[in-house]
Amino acid sequence: MTRTENSTNEEIVRRMTDAINQRDLAALDDIVASGLLRHSGATPHLKIESLEQFKDFLRQDFAAVPDSRQEIDLIFSSGNFVAARVLYRGTQKGPWGTFPPSNRRLELPFIGILRVEDGRVAEIWVEWDNLNALQQLGHYAPPGSA
Repeated sequence: MTRTENSTNEEIVRRMTDAINQRDLAALDDIVASGLLRHSGATPHLKIESLEQFKDFLRQDFAAVPDSRQEIDLIFSSGNFVAARVLYRGTQKGPWGTFPPSNRRLELPFIGILRVEDGRVAEIWVEWDNLNALQQLGHYAPPGSA
C-alpha cells in the first residue's frame, strides 16, 4: 500500500469522526460499511454487527452525553488499518447503560483501530479505561475514599 492509500484511509476515519461530532448519521452511509463489526473489551456485552446497530449505539450515546465531541489526537495507518488515539469529552445528562445521569463532565482518552475495506470503515476495535470514566462521572468511588 502506498503512502497515498494510507492517507486516504486516515481521511476516511477523520470523516467518520467529523460526521459523529456533527450528529450527521446519514453521512456515515458513505463512510462505514453496512456490515460494520465493532469489538470492545470495555463493553463486552454490546454487539455491533451492522451500520444500523452502530447508528443506534451513537443515538444512545448522544442522548446520554448530548455535548459529546471526539478529537483525534494521534492517527497513523499501515495497510488497511488505521490507529487513532482520541479524546472523548462531554457531560453526562442522560442514563449511560445502568448509570443514572450525573451532570458531570468527562474527558476520556480511547484507542481505536479501524480496518478500512473498499473505502469504508469495515471493522473497529476500541478500548478505554472504564474505571477512569466512572470515577469522573461520580459513579465509582475508589476504595478508601470518603
